[in-house]
Amino acid sequence: MQKEFLFSGFGGQGVMFAGQLLAYAAMDEGLEVTWIPSYGPEMRGGTAHCFVVISDKPIGSPVTRHPQVAVVFNNPSFTKYEGEVAPGGLLAVNSSLINQESRRTDISVLPVPATQLADSLGDLRMANVVMLGAVLEVFPALPPAAIHRALEAHLPERRRHLLEANYKALEKGAEFARSMVKSA
Repeated sequence: MQKEFLFSGFGGQGVMFAGQLLAYAAMDEGLEVTWIPSYGPEMRGGTAHCFVVISDKPIGSPVTRHPQVAVVFNNPSFTKYEGEVAPGGLLAVNSSLINQESRRTDISVLPVPATQLADSLGDLRMANVVMLGAVLEVFPALPPAAIHRALEAHLPERRRHLLEANYKALEKGAEFARSMVKSA
């Protein structure tokens, strides 16, 4: 079993945190994992991204050209990575901020109004965790309890006050994804 993820968005959208949280959860579950961030010139307004690879065997390469799952938070990320998702894969889109639609017929697309859902929880910064919750509902690489344990174990002390908000954001994303599956 090997699962490959790409998270991409503007700096400040929590793209790195979402990927790192997934990586910590997989590591804590005893799986092999890599997390490769890319900051570079993207910090000046372009797309920052990270790759997460989870496996039950040693990982040959931490970067993948065609991830099974791409989680995109903005229009530039959509444009850059829509075509890179592996056939049969999942493109999860923050539909609150992305006004494009995929033309691909060989992948699944999950539009999640993550920013809007995070706002309904009272904190726009939770859009990244809302997206992660939705993605893991549709592409269950890890159980929700693993993400909860990773938050508990790895959330920095200065962010501990956000633990409950993160739990709620995960559930809000999962709940939204379940509603999308039922209506499809």
